[in-house]
Amino acid sequence: MTAHVPKDMVLARLADIVGPRASSASGVLADHGRSEAYHPARPPDVVVFPESTAEVQAIVSLCRDLRLPVVPFGAGTSLEGNAAALKGGVCLDMGRMNAVLAVNAEDMDVRVQPGITRKTLNAHLRDTGLFFPIDPGADASIGGMASTRASGTMAVRYGTMKDNVLGLEVVLADGRIIRTAQRARKSAAGYDLTRLFVGAEGTLGVITEVTLKLHPQPEAISSAVCAFPNLEAAVNTAISVIQCGVPVARIELLDAVMMRGMNLHAKLGLPEVPHLFFEFHGSKAYVAEQAETTQALAQEEGGLGFAWATTPEERSRLWHARDNTLYAGLALRPGAKAMITDVCVPISRLAECLVATAADIEESGLVAPVVGHVGDGNFHLLVLLDPDNPQELSRAKAFNDRLVRRAIALEGTSTGEHGIGFGKMDFLPLELGEAVDAMRLVKGALDPLGIMNPGKIFRPAPSSHGETQ
Repeated sequence: MTAHVPKDMVLARLADIVGPRASSASGVLADHGRSEAYHPARPPDVVVFPESTAEVQAIVSLCRDLRLPVVPFGAGTSLEGNAAALKGGVCLDMGRMNAVLAVNAEDMDVRVQPGITRKTLNAHLRDTGLFFPIDPGADASIGGMASTRASGTMAVRYGTMKDNVLGLEVVLADGRIIRTAQRARKSAAGYDLTRLFVGAEGTLGVITEVTLKLHPQPEAISSAVCAFPNLEAAVNTAISVIQCGVPVARIELLDAVMMRGMNLHAKLGLPEVPHLFFEFHGSKAYVAEQAETTQALAQEEGGLGFAWATTPEERSRLWHARDNTLYAGLALRPGAKAMITDVCVPISRLAECLVATAADIEESGLVAPVVGHVGDGNFHLLVLLDPDNPQELSRAKAFNDRLVRRAIALEGTSTGEHGIGFGKMDFLPLELGEAVDAMRLVKGALDPLGIMNPGKIFRPAPSSHGETQ
């Protein structure tokens, strides 16, 4: 804790709010200081497990009074240090706030607490004929997905979190509770506070409820994989599919290196060349039509035949393997950590960006398999490295710097879905310029004491004396 606030006193005050659900045990702190990222662990001083909005409000109010950092925590799958406790403080593990509060099947929406994970939510919805389509791969919490503006494999068809969050309940830094919207599908009432908090990474408040848009479960689903002679042919096929208006549900790129890792990890037995993974949703006739058009476009680029997965078991095996590409990539270098990149460019510039990046990987001598949501121009590399090797870490960071600058020069972004956290703060001004100053003004207005997840998204503005404020 800070020097003027003894930890024992904070624990005692938190115990008055949540009883034994506050802990400073070393194992608990360690679990909340690490993530899937390569960044070093940054544990909090105390972890607390609230079970209601009222408890969150009381905890935040206490932290305000004591000037303690507040770090919301979901499932711990963040990749840019989004939930790292850079300045210690109190971590709010939202995992116990995991209830489905209301399903409005007629209106196709649902209200949930933030700690519920996407797979648990969809299991709850199974008998309603509806589902929540945002799939970032990991079984992330809904609150964490909202906080990082997550998307994933089905964003090309169903959009991202910003398109599927209808409203939020948020505890602000001063302890007030606000609702950002009603349940109507559209509104022109005032500022769009919902989208202000979606992607704010816990720097403006703590999300305590989320109202989500749901979608009908498709009548028919079909999946396929197709091999290509080279990376450019695969990317050109993906671009053609999108530009021809095929409403593909998923279109994922895996390069030859990633396919080698997939074969090692998941025993797929597929050729170790670039592949596209497709999924089609709709009526049986519509799915067949989409698949036929896509197959013809792939053949024009030298696609080496479609392998179909039509049964639920086959599809599950295929997409389970895709969802575990992190572990598949790590299989290429046991004991390594992955620096996971996250750029996104306009789809017309995707081939240019990927081909230049592939050449950069080769020149750098790095092992960096590619996996991408290429239907919306977003792709990732798993740069495999030993984070304890300074030269290797420096080389990987230099590569990532070139990659991000390349994407921004092509009118893209440093992060398509992982967020800024503290890992990409230095790229935000390059991407958005003076808009970052506007973000600082919003942060200052809603969190004047700077207690909400400090050290994330942007650095403090320099003062007139050249110091940070």
